[in-house]
Formats: sequence, C-alpha cells, structure tokens
Amino acid sequence: MLAPWLELPGAQSRLDAWSVSSGLDLERLGTTATLQDITDTAVTQPLVVASALLGAAELRRRGHLPADTVVAGHSIGEVSALAIAGVISESDALRLASVRGAAMSRACADRPTGMIAVLGGVEADVLLALENAGLTPANRNGAGQIVAAGPLEACDALEQNPPSRARLRRLEVAGAFHTEYMASAVEDVRALAGTIEVRDPELTLLSNADGMAVTSGRQALDQVIAQITSPVRWDLCTQTMLKRGVDTFVELPPSGALVGLAKRLMRGVPRYGLTTPEDLDQTLESVPALSGT
Repeated sequence: MLAPWLELPGAQSRLDAWSVSSGLDLERLGTTATLQDITDTAVTQPLVVASALLGAAELRRRGHLPADTVVAGHSIGEVSALAIAGVISESDALRLASVRGAAMSRACADRPTGMIAVLGGVEADVLLALENAGLTPANRNGAGQIVAAGPLEACDALEQNPPSRARLRRLEVAGAFHTEYMASAVEDVRALAGTIEVRDPELTLLSNADGMAVTSGRQALDQVIAQITSPVRWDLCTQTMLKRGVDTFVELPPSGALVGLAKRLMRGVPRYGLTTPEDLDQTLESVPALSGT
C-alpha cells in the first residue's frame, strides 16, 4: 500500500521519521509485510495514518488545500484529520496512532468481542434488534449501514435473529471498537495526549462524535480520545458536509470505503479515491481548486 508513494520526493524521509515516532518499521509493513503481519490493530492503525498523511503531503506538494476545505476522518482516520487540519504534528499523529492501536489491541485480548455489519432494514428495527442481542451500534455510517459491536455471543445472537430485510456480514476485526469494551485503552491514550502540543484547526474539522465542526484543538483531541469508547457518527459528518455545500469529496489512501458511502449519501458530488499517485494526478486535473487554478 505504501510502495508507490515512497517513490515521491520527501516521502522516504517522512516515513523514516514516522517509524521512529511509532516504534514500527512502517516501510516494511507498508511494502513487503504479509497480511498476517499487519492485521493486528496495533500495526494497522499507524499504517493507515501513515498512508493518509503521505497522500495528503503529496497533494499539498503538487497543489494545495483551499481555505474552505472540510476535513474529517472515520475512526482512526480522525488522527490523520487532526494532523491535516494542523491540530497536531505528523509525528505526533503517528505516536498517537501507535499508542492507540497498541492499547486497543490489549483491550481486545481482555474478552472475545467482534463487529458485524448490518446492511439495509428499517433503522428503528435494526437498533431494536441490536439492543435485544446485547450489541452497540458502534458505527452509524448512513446509507442503511450500521456496524454493531460487542461480545461474540451477542454477534451470534443477532445472526440467529436478524432484523427484517437486513443482511449481516461479520467483519475481520480484533474486537468491539468504539464500545465500552475498549475502556481500558483510554487512559494510555489520554496520558500521551497530555504531552502533545496542540493548536486550533487551520481548516474546518468535523468530529465523529456529532458530525459538527470543532474550533478548539484541545477539544478536538479530547473528542478523538473519547471516541475510543463512543460510536462513530459518519452519517452526521456527511450531513454536515452537505449542509456546508461541499462540492468535491476526496478520500485519502487507503481509499475505498468512504467514497463508497459518499456515492450513496452525497449524490451529485464528484468523488475521488486516492490509492496511488496516479489517482492524485487525475484528481488534480479534475478539481481546479486543489491544483490552485
């Protein structure tokens, strides 16, 4: 996932510095590692943040982010968003992702938990079915997509009694992220956050907590910490983007999931997913505001 980006000017030195910050060999993990090497959330989270920040750095090198840019991240993507909006440094973003990932990995080992996507159905019926099964709506993504989380036996119970007209899909994740089962991870992340220099956002920054813009850097960081045990409200983030008149949607690498949601939630808004630098070339050609023309 990182190989094509490492060929770009400045990318290697950035990744070397981030490897020191995170305590991980990000170059190996992002180029030659096996799938098994990167499935532990302690590795996945820093790797995802590094990927997004490499994409953002190259976008800025070739073009720029207009002053009215809206920045938002889904789950661990919020850490990348903090750095892109200027709230924390890139190195601190990797420190935060590393500690967050490791702490959540340990929390996953405390009790067998998991996540299951519920696709379709009537929202009220879905939420009632989750409550009856003992699950939490951990991700409310919109477009008829809710990701439930909780004990594995609760996931089993939902499969045995699914909501009407809904499809279920187990997710390959380590545990019940964004629920009370991650509570033990909060203190480690909060302790690190106290050592990080924080600035107020330079761009409009949306929070997963309620989809609203956050103007205080310290509040933004505090909400990212709280989000470890709170649901991700991507549906509300999308609503805010539409209310603010967002006319172009760009997902930084590794892309795919959010442009898919935008296709259904932001009809008529052009969407671009960046997986390789070639995707960035096409995006800059198509979006004059990003290229500075």
